[in-house]
Amino acid sequence: MTLLFYVARPPRVRASTIAAIAHFHGLSSGGSRPFNDGEVNYQNSHELWFVKVVCTLFVRSHCCLDTCVGYLNKNLTPLVSFEVLKRLNDPKLGLNFLEFTRVNLNLNHYFKTYNLLMRSLCEMGLHDSAKVVFDYMRSDGHFPNSPLIEFLVSSFTKVGKFHIVKGLLSQLQSEEVTVDIFTYNSLLNVLVKMNKVDEAVCMFKEHIGLYSRPDTWTFNILIQGLCKIGEVTKAFKCFHDMGSFGCSPDVVTYNTLITGMCRVNEVARGHKLLMDIQVRSDFLPDVVTYTSVISGYCKLGKLREASNLYNEMISSGIEPSDVTFNVLIDGFGKAGDMVSAESMCEMMLSSGWPPDVVTFTSLIDGYCRNGQVNQGLKLWDEMNARNLSPNVYTFAVLINALCKENRLNEAHQFLQDLRRSDIIPKPFIYNPVIDGFCKAGNLDEANAIVAEMEEKRCKPDKVTFTILIIGHCVKGRMFEAISIFNKMLTIGCAPDNITVNSLISCLLKSGMPGEAFHIMQIASEGLNLGFSSLRKAVPMSTSTEIPVAA
Repeated sequence: MTLLFYVARPPRVRASTIAAIAHFHGLSSGGSRPFNDGEVNYQNSHELWFVKVVCTLFVRSHCCLDTCVGYLNKNLTPLVSFEVLKRLNDPKLGLNFLEFTRVNLNLNHYFKTYNLLMRSLCEMGLHDSAKVVFDYMRSDGHFPNSPLIEFLVSSFTKVGKFHIVKGLLSQLQSEEVTVDIFTYNSLLNVLVKMNKVDEAVCMFKEHIGLYSRPDTWTFNILIQGLCKIGEVTKAFKCFHDMGSFGCSPDVVTYNTLITGMCRVNEVARGHKLLMDIQVRSDFLPDVVTYTSVISGYCKLGKLREASNLYNEMISSGIEPSDVTFNVLIDGFGKAGDMVSAESMCEMMLSSGWPPDVVTFTSLIDGYCRNGQVNQGLKLWDEMNARNLSPNVYTFAVLINALCKENRLNEAHQFLQDLRRSDIIPKPFIYNPVIDGFCKAGNLDEANAIVAEMEEKRCKPDKVTFTILIIGHCVKGRMFEAISIFNKMLTIGCAPDNITVNSLISCLLKSGMPGEAFHIMQIASEGLNLGFSSLRKAVPMSTSTEIPVAA
């Protein structure tokens, strides 16, 4: 059997070559040195040179190992094989070496050899080959240890090979190999981070709950995942099931649930959970607990409840964090109470928390909502003076406010500043400016901004296209509006009823029923949006062979 994958037939290796190998094996110094001696510190220099010989035979394509099988069979040991694999430093070549020695030499390798090779293969993205090595290892009688199991499970999951993970765990369970809870928790954590919460729950039901003892962290991961996707009812069920597995919730469990409740606006239930913690003897609420509920009340505009809870937190001896101050400043700003927002900002400073970009963005937003855009611009200047870089939302708040006051040139200047920054913008930043110029009848400027937007790798969205279509229709540039609609479809941005109805209505008003009927056909047939009611407005005898701008 030829191990290396030769295209041309390799030359025969003569008996003199094998003799030379034996002579090379006996060398203790001098001669050719194809590998670095410093990698392995051998007491027996004969073994060191033999490792080098085997590596050389394997790497150099002109050598054929079939004729060396007898010699290798007598001298190749599991330890030498491990050192050979390390020196090859190539997982693909290492797998070939492993297969050659198993088939031709019947060599039973050490566990550490399999361990090294599987890890190297996974790191190279060769996960299927790693599974092959795992099966070799098991057939040779070796059992994986916990670190290897955890590594393989995590690696396969991250690349989407969840079916292999399930099969691997089922195999280990059938062989009564213990999989520790740390491995399961790592798996659940990876799945939740990949937004595969349903798979995580399924894994818990099919494996962890039956074959392992889950701990509090297991449930925390599941509860976090369920809250993340808004399944707070299922999260609560998971919370109540903890006792049946001998687990008790900790403050992280409660904080995760409270955050989940507040995220779906069930702030009252979140506040009730906070009060449940207060009567516990094993742990108390912390700043995260209070801040989560305060944030929930602020989002609902219930600033009195948020303020009361803040005062209660201070009375309990819990120091607020910068997040606590920021959510309150944002809440007061959105409620239009800038006096309280500024007061909270001063308290933030006195507590040792300097205002950050979130603080300034919230204050700017508050003043802009109150119609005090110039005050917002002053805060922008102050932020820059503090060397605080604005984020995408800082730009969005000011640009939107300037557009509402029809200060389009100033808004456009902010877009120019954004263009020079490292921020990757979103369409909602550009849309108000595009809309403003369209309404002002300056379509050329609007189109130029779209070009700038695309230059910044920001794709127009449905709102952008609808603004442009309506803007061109209002100015009577109907074929350009149709062209924009076609571009929208070409890039895969599906129009909604507003887009299609607006375009059809404008086409009909412009005396273009044929074009309107064509757009309606595209909408109802290609996009399946169902505009049957609009067909009645278009004469059915109208020819559909109409010119449409490309």
